[in-house]
Amino acid sequence: MLVFRWTARQLIRWAQHTYETIHFLLTEEEEDVPIEETLSKTIQNPSGIFEHIDALRRHLFRALVALVITTSVSFVYTPQIVDFLAKPIGGLQELVAIDVTEPIGVFMRVALLTGFTAALPYIVFELWLFVAPGLKKRTRLGSLLTIPIATALFFAGMAFAYFVLLPVGIPWLTQVMGIRTEVRPSSYIHFVTTVLFWIGMAFEFPLLIYFFALVGLVRAQTLLDQWRFAVVVISILAATITPTIDPINMGLVMLPMVILYFISIGLAYLAERSRRGQVTPG
Repeated sequence: MLVFRWTARQLIRWAQHTYETIHFLLTEEEEDVPIEETLSKTIQNPSGIFEHIDALRRHLFRALVALVITTSVSFVYTPQIVDFLAKPIGGLQELVAIDVTEPIGVFMRVALLTGFTAALPYIVFELWLFVAPGLKKRTRLGSLLTIPIATALFFAGMAFAYFVLLPVGIPWLTQVMGIRTEVRPSSYIHFVTTVLFWIGMAFEFPLLIYFFALVGLVRAQTLLDQWRFAVVVISILAATITPTIDPINMGLVMLPMVILYFISIGLAYLAERSRRGQVTPG
């Protein structure tokens, strides 16, 4: 009972502190200092960087605590999730374990990925709390609103991999040349979770570009001028992520990534307009 009360008090205290921090960041205007001047001050006074490192440590610690909590909760649902992940190959009965520790290894890997997926919005939120003090007020609000979008894009990428890519790639891999394949749970789950994770992360690219454009690190016109080079890079990434070596599956990965790249250009343009709108005559 005492542990429950202590935990409840800590959660209430954390919620109040978080609310006050968000309210301050969204209402108080920070002095607009160019990135070049900020870097110059950091070089002249390197001790100031330790304050930022300490702040980053606190944010990362809270994100880690959230990850531990969501992973612990995911233990309850991991058997159902493993069964769901095995459907593209025909179910758990199609997997053959040859090591005693293989099932527990599969269990832990799926639990960790599930916990990370569930904790992703809060992890991104903690990163936002770290970078927000250095942003303009309007930029803070815009970047805060991207957190649910980032979560939706990550889930969209995983859904694309599960419902589109894996049903095409797995049969091809297990039936090529007519060779009978007995799939191990460890290799199959490692393969599936790797594809789900990296495709999900690839779908975050537009928001990453939007944020970089928001702080002035990239420009929409530069991205547009370099689209041919970007397609080459995307093809290399697609070849790395794609579960098979055939061009059909590679094309299935490349197509959404190319579309996301051009969406990123549009978002970068909107971010630049937002930055120009914040500039007031001095």
